[in-house]
Amino acid sequence: MQRFGEKLHALRTAHELTLQQLAAELGYATHAYISELESGKKVPTAALVLKVARRFGVSTDVLMKDELDLKE
Repeated sequence: MQRFGEKLHALRTAHELTLQQLAAELGYATHAYISELESGKKVPTAALVLKVARRFGVSTDVLMKDELDLKE
């Protein structure tokens, strides 16, 4: 799951969302946690992976498995 942050960043930018916008949609008061996820400094919780998967319409497998790539 080392590539989660990279995939999150790709999804966020493809949907033209700012860090602040995505954080608000996912229920966070600030964008710091999302930024740390994208940079690989933090590991997401299972609940967050599920929220991201639902928000962007992708499977949790794609987000969590490094060997799977996002389909654009």
